Amino acid sequence: MTAPVMPEQPLDEALAADLAATSLSLARRFAAGATLWSLSPAWEPHANHIAVEFVHPVIVGKRALPAVALTGPDPVGLARASVRPGDVILAVATAGDPVVRSVMRRAPAWGTTTIWIGHGPRPPAGAADHVLWLDDPDPRTPVTGRFVLLYHLLWELTHVCLEHPGLLTEPEAGCDGEVCVTCSDEGRLGEVISEAPDGRTLVRTAAGQELVDTMLVAPVAPGDLVLVHAGTAISRIDEEGEAR
Repeated sequence: MTAPVMPEQPLDEALAADLAATSLSLARRFAAGATLWSLSPAWEPHANHIAVEFVHPVIVGKRALPAVALTGPDPVGLARASVRPGDVILAVATAGDPVVRSVMRRAPAWGTTTIWIGHGPRPPAGAADHVLWLDDPDPRTPVTGRFVLLYHLLWELTHVCLEHPGLLTEPEAGCDGEVCVTCSDEGRLGEVISEAPDGRTLVRTAAGQELVDTMLVAPVAPGDLVLVHAGTAISRIDEEGEAR
């Protein structure tokens, strides 16, 4: 079998900068106790490879980092049941992968940081916290070794950051002004869990489980995404991430 030919310059300047920023973010999450959850519905070996890469370091002296591959027939349900606020989800997929799109839409409600590795047409802006993208549309890209190179570099640069404790303090979150001028609350994404006995709805947000009034968007079902403001679901979020 002939080994795949690697491009002479696999990383352009923009991708290198994205990789550095992603590595720093991932190191900070690990330092805070996060678990990395990897998934790749169309190419499950990538998800398994990533988990093994972080759990079993190939360089002596590097620490093992908690990582688990999400595989099987229902990665969305598995992610929903597994991830905790502060964790990281890393997906390897094209921008059109429906499973990964669903996970990325729900991740803010789960309180997780997201990383998306892929190729071809890019996902919409804001679809993930960090996007590491190869613009090459060639369908053979996932098996050329270029994805492997990306997450190998991600692993190595994450360890470089972990070796410098001064880098690991999360910057303080500032106020960006996007809050209600009346009640000072912001709109937060929530995922419906179940209906509560008092007529309200139990919703999962990045802050935990909350009881909210869903009268304005009723009926709702488990798994629906809603925008929560001041204890009320004020709109539903559709499959494209748009409020309605």
